[in-house]
Amino acid sequence: MYDLLVITGPTATGKTALGVALAKRIGGEVISADSMQIYRGMDVGTAKPTAAEMDGVPHHMLDVADPRERFSVAKYARMAAACVEDIRARDRFPIVVGGTGLYIDGLLRGADYAAAPSDPEIRRAIEAEYDALGGEAFREKLAAVDPDRAAALHPRDKKRLVRAWEVYALTGRTITRHDAQSKLAAPRYSAYTAALDFADRQTLYERIDRRARAMFDAGLVEEVRALLDAGVGPDATAMQAIGYKEVAGFLAGGCTLEQAVDAVCLASRRYAKRQLTWLRGRPDVHWRLWAREPDGADIEAAAEDMAKTVFSAA
Repeated sequence: MYDLLVITGPTATGKTALGVALAKRIGGEVISADSMQIYRGMDVGTAKPTAAEMDGVPHHMLDVADPRERFSVAKYARMAAACVEDIRARDRFPIVVGGTGLYIDGLLRGADYAAAPSDPEIRRAIEAEYDALGGEAFREKLAAVDPDRAAALHPRDKKRLVRAWEVYALTGRTITRHDAQSKLAAPRYSAYTAALDFADRQTLYERIDRRARAMFDAGLVEEVRALLDAGVGPDATAMQAIGYKEVAGFLAGGCTLEQAVDAVCLASRRYAKRQLTWLRGRPDVHWRLWAREPDGADIEAAAEDMAKTVFSAA
């Protein structure tokens, strides 16, 4: 019997809806694996599920951090593992839903990310280099020595890009190699991992664009303005999320609203490509490709099929 089930995949592929449908079918509860949905006050731009979308299914690891906070993978893994244990203790089934691969890995294998060495002085120097080069160029530099980790990170994810280079600078080993060695230990949980995608890539991109534009209609600009007014600085990790940095630039007068919208659409499509690259390198992933944009009947049918597949495979 599997300890838990993971539903992952690129943005805008229906993970939230499938997670809820499956949870209602098998008596499950959802644990979010989204590195930005952890932050309070960041709802619209992170596509955080609403109460209506949750449809009575308990969701964990939402709104657990202040947007001024630096939240680590290790902290997520500890908190999410506590959720898993609580859910299982109540004879419910944990369903991890989200597209942040590092969070999912950290939870499943119980890796202690803090075990890798750290040096504050060297980190400050690397941060200065990141600022001087810019995110894209710094990520390209990392890709030359650690293409796997570079592919998993957004150019604006300064904290994790800097951390990856810090480990390499201190040890001569990439953080990917460090994490691979951690995998030699038995994983903490046995998991069935399902990844969602569309058979036609253009369908995915059109869906991403529509969702990004809908976020602006739903109040993304007002949400970002409220965060800035509350003292969340533009350099905060939370403000590096797709949508938030672009809108902050617009509010600062750096671009027009339409330019910000276009930038969010482009960044979201690029992020989806990185998510797919990360997933394709994993042999344990079971792919589920939508032939069209799924409606309610498609979601329910997929949930029924997945429930049968997972529990018969166990």
